[in-house]
Amino acid sequence: MLAGMTLFHALVVLHVATGAVGLTAFWGPIVTKKGAQTHRKWGRAACYGFLGAGSLAIAMAFLSLYGSEFRHPEITDRALFDGLFGWMMLYLGTLTIGFVDYGLAVVKHSRDRRALRAARYQAVIAAVIATGAWCGFYGWKVGHPLMMLVAFIGIVAMMIQQRYIWRDSDPVRGTHVGEHFRALIGMGISAYTAFLSVGLIRLVPEHVFNPAIWAGPSVIGVSLILYFTVRGKKAAAPKPSGARPHPQ
Repeated sequence: MLAGMTLFHALVVLHVATGAVGLTAFWGPIVTKKGAQTHRKWGRAACYGFLGAGSLAIAMAFLSLYGSEFRHPEITDRALFDGLFGWMMLYLGTLTIGFVDYGLAVVKHSRDRRALRAARYQAVIAAVIATGAWCGFYGWKVGHPLMMLVAFIGIVAMMIQQRYIWRDSDPVRGTHVGEHFRALIGMGISAYTAFLSVGLIRLVPEHVFNPAIWAGPSVIGVSLILYFTVRGKKAAAPKPSGARPHPQ
């Protein structure tokens, strides 16, 4: 049991460290000029940080589910504990990795979208869908609707990605930029949800079932996606004849 506790606490420390890098660097690509060197540096830092945090979250989830230690005894509903700290964490970790993987891949294969149909990329998407489906089903069993909601959001996001990957006709040039942006915003949503609903709750366990904590990152992230999507469409719209472009 002592060895298990030591391993879990080591994973927590590493998870917090890598997550802090990702959560901080996440805002760099949003506020910097897209495509610039600074944008790419911040983006790489965020992606590497979230990849580490997501992988460690998966390991912590399995320890919470199958480890010998009885964690958070103040939570009397152990079925719901397994849902939040086990299956939910497993799903969010996988979802974070899935968003990072896809966000980087669409840029890498911007001229060959069909490369994303390879088993290596499809396996990651399938893992997200599988863990999301189980998270949603488990949330239904324990009566936690927000578990079902975040599972639904992630599965829909994977379906949107698959639509881009498997469509017959080639998309409009530059479409991959929007895919890249939405995936990395999704990466931030899943990571912040995991941090607030699982990491922060370790400090304030009385708020473990607070719906505002669970829903907050999704509301902010979706708002950012909508804002930048509308702004991008306005910028790409043809200008009236003789109109002067607005200064950036």
